[in-house]
Amino acid sequence: MISTSDARPAVARLRRTRWQLTALITAITAVCLIILGLVAATIDARSRSTAVDDSLDRVASGIWEAVTLQEDAKTLDVNQIKDGDLANGETAVVILTTANGDMKWQEAFGHLRSWLPNDNGLASLADDTFQDRGVIYRDDIDSVGRPVRLEAKALTFKDLPDVQTVIIAGTNPGAHDRGRALLLWGLVAGGLALVAASAGVAHLLSGRSIKQAVVMVDEQERFLGDAAHELRTPLTTLRLVSEPRERTEAEVERALTDARALGDRMERIVAGLLARARMQAGVTTMERIQLLLDQLTEAMIEEFPDKNIVLHAEPSVVVGDPTLLSLAVRNLLENAITHGAVNPSEPVEVHVAQGRVSVRDYGAGLTPPLSSNPFARGVTSGRGSGIGLALVAWIAELHDGTATMEPAAGGGTIAAITLPPPPLSHP
Repeated sequence: MISTSDARPAVARLRRTRWQLTALITAITAVCLIILGLVAATIDARSRSTAVDDSLDRVASGIWEAVTLQEDAKTLDVNQIKDGDLANGETAVVILTTANGDMKWQEAFGHLRSWLPNDNGLASLADDTFQDRGVIYRDDIDSVGRPVRLEAKALTFKDLPDVQTVIIAGTNPGAHDRGRALLLWGLVAGGLALVAASAGVAHLLSGRSIKQAVVMVDEQERFLGDAAHELRTPLTTLRLVSEPRERTEAEVERALTDARALGDRMERIVAGLLARARMQAGVTTMERIQLLLDQLTEAMIEEFPDKNIVLHAEPSVVVGDPTLLSLAVRNLLENAITHGAVNPSEPVEVHVAQGRVSVRDYGAGLTPPLSSNPFARGVTSGRGSGIGLALVAWIAELHDGTATMEPAAGGGTIAAITLPPPPLSHP
């Protein structure tokens, strides 16, 4: 995860990008869910409305089929309807009729009358229905002010054309909307849960993705810091060698030789740092070849011709990357020279044997900051940047070896890198 305490500008920008990605993905998810919810609610509303109309039509059509005339063929016979299930269920029913040219509607049958509009409303609906000679669906208000869905169906008799009959069925759509309310609440609750889950997953995945970018930023800053550390000494020396002053021909030649040597040294430093950065980025892999560790150490000591360094070496064959191992040995030497400078009369002692390079100085020894973890990045006794020994530990670990630092008997410290023996070769 990205540390919230990291105030570096690059990391802060990545953190903002993470929140922006989270907000964007969450917004897209929310918009999609809202659209899907609206579509689902609309389809459900139409379906439920159709279901209400179908239930009304089932009742009205059933009663329409059951209405007959009495034996006198002048009045309606509703006895069969009174005993039927359709006219005694949860759907309100009223049958209005006129007779003998009287246009005033009279109620021939009523069931759940309070669920239907008042007399004037029913009469107006009956008039409209009979004028259309068909079926009318209408939303209205019942006698106590509740919403009601109505279906009115006209009925005529060939043998008695003066008798006009309208069958009206009604129901409260709110009773059918309970399931719709549950659906809407389910859509809202489910949508919020999905949006929250989407936000959480987006934040987690964006954090994992950006974490790699943070690692790259860390590696870039580490590379720049290491390069500044490693190049500081040769650049300072090069400045001293090349500063303008009167020189003899021999001094000029010596200055040019020293400048070339410093240039070669900086080239090796940059190559080592680039190799480290490329390996950590996964661009390349470490080179593994057999080499003589004693000769490599001797070559590194030659880069310090003016220093009092004593070498005790035995032939030692290891397998590793010569560029990185050279960088590790040189850092051990520079560390010993730096800390041993407080006692210039004593040499820096180097021992090479059995895959191990140890460098002993006669300095002040391990200070409290160094005693706990001397190879931690940034840990220093007050001199240097604490990067050199961190590179040594990284190179040792890369070669499946170890880096150690311990107090030396008689004062000073012994810093060492130990590499595993090369694999046995089979004939």
